[in-house]
This record gives sequence, C-alpha cells and structure tokens, in this order.
Amino acid sequence: MADADNRLSLSGSIIEVAPLRHTPAGVPVLNFRISHASEQLEAGLPRKVEVELAAVALGRTATLLAGAKPGESVKASGFIAAKSAKSKQPVLHVNTIEFVEGTNHGI
Repeated sequence: MADADNRLSLSGSIIEVAPLRHTPAGVPVLNFRISHASEQLEAGLPRKVEVELAAVALGRTATLLAGAKPGESVKASGFIAAKSAKSKQPVLHVNTIEFVEGTNHGI
C-alpha cells in the first residue's frame, strides 16, 4: 500500500508558529497552524469553507518557516498523518512551502 495517494495542497495564512526545535538526531522541526478560507463548489452549489489545520515541517522547510510570522500567506503541500499513536487528529506534514506576496489567502 506504499503507492496509495496521500497528498494535500492548501493555501492560507499562518496563524501560529511554534519555536524551532530539533530531533535527537539534530533534524530541525517546526510546528505551525494554517488557516484557510474560500468558496468551493459542492454538488454544483457554492459553499463557504473555513478550516484551521495543524502542520509540521522538518529539515530545510522547517528552517525556512522558522522566520514566518502570523498573517503571512503561504501555499503548503505535503501529506496528512495522525498527530501521534494516541491521537488520530490530522496533521499536514509539509514537504514544500511557498510564501505568497500581495494576496490574502486566509481569514
């Protein structure tokens, strides 16, 4: 089942950034939250969508995000995984991040 699709791209605003930390092996890790608001079509009808999602970045992506401030617009792509073995809350594991200037992608 290694080839099963699990990809998510989300544009939005950073709403919270935790301090940069490192794993015992020295890999940078950054936890943050993204807020997204848009209008989507569902069954042919417009629907207002708002969501906040926990996210985590590792390595170079984590160090890039370490300087991010709440309110900054981003496009994040990665995969969804459970927060932990005890919590099945979804967390976006970000592989790529793009800072978007001059737009408002969030709340």
